[in-house]
Amino acid sequence: MIFKFKGINSDGKKVSDKIDATSFSEVKSKLKAKNIIYTSITENSASLFDNLTFTRKYKIPAKELSALSRELSMYIRSGITIVSALKVIQPHYEKNKKIKLFLATVSTYLDEGKDFYTALETQSVVALPEFFKHSIKVSESGGILDEVLLELSRFLKEQDSINKEIKGAFAYPTFMIVVSLLMIAFMLTFVVPQITGIFESMDQKLPTPTIVVIALGEFFSNNFTSILAGIFIFVAAFVFLMKKSYRFSYAVHKLLLRLPLFGDIIQKSELARFSYMASLLSRSGVPFVQTINLSANILNNLVLKELFVGASKKVVEGELLSHALNEAKTKIDYTFVQSIALGEETSQLENVLTNMSELYFEENRDKISTLLTLLEPALMLFVGGSIGFIVAAMLLPIFSMSIS
Repeated sequence: MIFKFKGINSDGKKVSDKIDATSFSEVKSKLKAKNIIYTSITENSASLFDNLTFTRKYKIPAKELSALSRELSMYIRSGITIVSALKVIQPHYEKNKKIKLFLATVSTYLDEGKDFYTALETQSVVALPEFFKHSIKVSESGGILDEVLLELSRFLKEQDSINKEIKGAFAYPTFMIVVSLLMIAFMLTFVVPQITGIFESMDQKLPTPTIVVIALGEFFSNNFTSILAGIFIFVAAFVFLMKKSYRFSYAVHKLLLRLPLFGDIIQKSELARFSYMASLLSRSGVPFVQTINLSANILNNLVLKELFVGASKKVVEGELLSHALNEAKTKIDYTFVQSIALGEETSQLENVLTNMSELYFEENRDKISTLLTLLEPALMLFVGGSIGFIVAAMLLPIFSMSIS
């Protein structure tokens, strides 16, 4: 739990901050250890945002966690202890109260004699990825904490960079699609019904395109509120089911993998993330079965996650990972399975996984670039063609009347 306190420190200055503890008595002992005389202690009440998200833990962005890991690695490599490194870093996060509280909490647990992994596991301020904590656990016992923190920093930075690239790449096409649909809906709902009145006074047969556009205009005009409500309900229900129903999410993820081109991009993106993380955990000394499970947990696609978790159970029974993947019902990229088999045969699985992650990341960048190159003119044609069709359909009867 998080508690707020006010008091006076050893320098006689008034202090007001937050502290992580399990009870009021623990808060008092921690403040006493810091030579702080408290005047008030209250439990930090959950905000409306916390209630809506059903969690009080701060989900630290990958970019921030990467920067924090890099700083810690740098200080530890310089010969500074982890306790001193955390205290040196704290002033850097004065503006981010959550991270500052997280660092202070971890420092307190370390002062109490806990190791770094236990401190990270015990604190309740920040939600950390499982692979991150387990990497810390193994590296701490192996004496390679600085190296693993640096590797984790690189991985998190790479993931953040890839996510930004994908979001940035699809920002323009998404904007074009939304604007074009809004323009078409506006013309059919408000513009077409205004022109329809002109045709009612004309004693002639209307062309088929005009009839189609008028029918669509009447439909949108009469059901505009219902359409908006239907879209809202559909989106809300979809988001709710994706969060609450495993079977529904699994079916959607399975469908996404079957989509032409997009399915291949999604699968290779997930395999690249799995390969990079598995390589990192293996180098950190994490047992192989645990490496597969932790690497599977960072995957977003439930189908692939279930595939690797199932494969790890067969590995426990003595089967090779490549055989387990090859025998699974869900088929993945054949090159990936063959590369895993080669790595297992030559005992170079770590290097193979690293190479596979780089290969898949590079392939996806090229595919996304090609896709966007083709998508932009296609969207322009769609927008221009749709609006042009509506305008032409409205002008055809007027041209026919002028000619006759």
